[in-house]
Amino acid sequence: MSSVESHEEQLSQSDPSSSPNSCSSFELIDMDAGSLYEPVSPHWFYCKIIDSKETWIPFNSQDSQQLEEAYGSGKDCDRRVVPTDGGRYDVHLGERMRYAVYWDELASEVRRCTWFYKGDKDNKYVPYSESFSQVLEETYMLAVTLDEWKKKLESPNREVIILHNPKLMVHYQPVAGSDEWGSTPTEQGRPRTVKRGVENISVDIHCGEPLQIDHLVFVVHGIGPACDLRFRSIVQCVNDFRSVSLNLLQTHFKKAQENQQIGRVEFLPVNWHSPLHSTGVDVDLQRITLPSINRLRHFTNDTILDVFFYNSPTYCQTIVDTVASEMNRLYVLFLQRNPNFKGGVSIAGHSLGSLILFDILTNQKDSLGDVDSKKDLPSIFMDQGDTPTLEEDLKKLQLSEFFSIFEKEKVDKEALALCTDKDLQEMGIPLGPRKKILNYLRTRKNSVGINRPTPKSPAGANMSNIPKESEFCSSTNGTGNDEHLDVGIGQVPVKYPRLIYKPEIFFAFGSPIGMFLTVRGLKRIDPNYKFPTCKGFFNIYHPFDPVAYRIEPMVVPGVEFEPMLIPHHKGRKRMHLELREGLTRMSMDLKNNLLGSLRMAWKSFTRAPYPALQASETAEETEAEPESSSEKPSDVSTEENLVAVKQEAPPIHVGMLNGGQRIDYVLQEKPIESFNEYLFALQSHLCYWESEDTVLLVLKEIYQTQGIFLDQPLQ
Repeated sequence: MSSVESHEEQLSQSDPSSSPNSCSSFELIDMDAGSLYEPVSPHWFYCKIIDSKETWIPFNSQDSQQLEEAYGSGKDCDRRVVPTDGGRYDVHLGERMRYAVYWDELASEVRRCTWFYKGDKDNKYVPYSESFSQVLEETYMLAVTLDEWKKKLESPNREVIILHNPKLMVHYQPVAGSDEWGSTPTEQGRPRTVKRGVENISVDIHCGEPLQIDHLVFVVHGIGPACDLRFRSIVQCVNDFRSVSLNLLQTHFKKAQENQQIGRVEFLPVNWHSPLHSTGVDVDLQRITLPSINRLRHFTNDTILDVFFYNSPTYCQTIVDTVASEMNRLYVLFLQRNPNFKGGVSIAGHSLGSLILFDILTNQKDSLGDVDSKKDLPSIFMDQGDTPTLEEDLKKLQLSEFFSIFEKEKVDKEALALCTDKDLQEMGIPLGPRKKILNYLRTRKNSVGINRPTPKSPAGANMSNIPKESEFCSSTNGTGNDEHLDVGIGQVPVKYPRLIYKPEIFFAFGSPIGMFLTVRGLKRIDPNYKFPTCKGFFNIYHPFDPVAYRIEPMVVPGVEFEPMLIPHHKGRKRMHLELREGLTRMSMDLKNNLLGSLRMAWKSFTRAPYPALQASETAEETEAEPESSSEKPSDVSTEENLVAVKQEAPPIHVGMLNGGQRIDYVLQEKPIESFNEYLFALQSHLCYWESEDTVLLVLKEIYQTQGIFLDQPLQ
């Protein structure tokens, strides 16, 4: 900063109007400044590392205004914490850092920006530091008020900035080796554009999100750490899902927004992959992994093996505990930060995540009570039934003196169940107590089994009387029967945790639930079965998704019917689908007309001859009329009857899993996808995060529970 300070001194010495002895000069400067100079409007940015590059992203206008107000509030502004991005991030003004609230993420730098220069390889503008931006602004003010340009400044990084005029300001990078002999940097190399004020650079600044939150949705990811073809995390994909929902609320719920009936839906990601792979299993796998095709094997270990982990009792317990505890933690934290929230909660799962949620929901008990009461939350959250605490277990084993060690290491019962003999040894537990603890955990794990419901047969009944087809237990009376922990569908024998809220709707994206139920031996779902605590269930999938399976044929196995077609978000079928249906309808019409013509020709050819021409003519006229009148209406009537049968077909009853409504919903493929379904198979499994049709269906079903509907029903 010494060069900058010396430059300011040179400016003050060379400029006679800046002399403190000249009062008239000061008055002239103030008059000119009032007529020519206008202070720059600052905007707040934060820095994100994208593809190993620093990218400066602007806060939305609402958040930037809040940050600026907090910045100018007074001396205590450095201690201020400003929530941004709909409350999902906190900005610590004193640190100039931005922290994620609901998930783990590297903190990002925050900057109050007024001056920018164009970057190296792209056209994105990079903000100068706050201190140097202030120097630039002071120099610019002097140049404007005195009308003296060609000002040259040197940045702390020995970069040269020249202010030629208000519309032409350039930035020069220091040339390598230019200062080896002590020479000052020169304006060599390609100049870069310098801009003053965020309004002069090309950047998208959004208005901000509605403050009112109507509904909360937890989103659980599938296998692997990446959720799309760009290898992005669940946090980034859910951010896209949320952005699409905000756009659709403005276009399809415009009346409700104008009447201030709705705000927005909050989507929060739930990550279980990182806790699973932090248990040390990756180290064990690495020891046995072959060295060949290293990248493919690493991808398999990190992604595909998650399916096998879920079928292992040990790791399945870790997964379901992580998902349930994380959703409970997020729910409590959300209520703490949004004490006025009165909306409901829904859950959504992609791929394997939907199966995890399905298993958790089938093992809930309908005895939760009123979870909306804030004062009851701690007791609900900590309620584990009659399960003894760790301190009680150690007291039972006469090892109470070691409880302080576990408390110091922050080891609870769940963490202790994951500890090995080596872990206990490192904590300083002697050999004898270690063996006692490990033996107790092992016997307890074997004793805490899952009591599967078995059909009660009368005395003397043999196994042939038991139905061959496995069915869901209906358990719709809401009695909270403890026997129904896995509803007899071959789930992994683990203890499924309890959610502290009742989800309203369960959305499954690209879900293999139907396949897993079939592999587990389930052939039919009882039509009367429904989730104990969740009323709605939507199985949403792309027609080319290789992982997705249907649910409705398991409820109604004897009837073949198509899934519900999700309308296009613009209110029509895609053009190629309409064209395909039109061509099919046209070919059927041609076929029917051709068959009718051939039938009439054959009948006229095989008709008996008449003796006289006149008699034959009159006979043909009298006979052709009834024949034609009987032929044509029959063809037309058959078509009309077919259409009538299609339209007047009785509604399909698909059970109570979705409250009596349809369960399977299929997206419309894009025109380019219809050319080769194999080529787009993998992409179709990962398309849901940016699919407007998927997001609109989710919003429509959520707001229908509140009595709010689309502006115009989609056809």
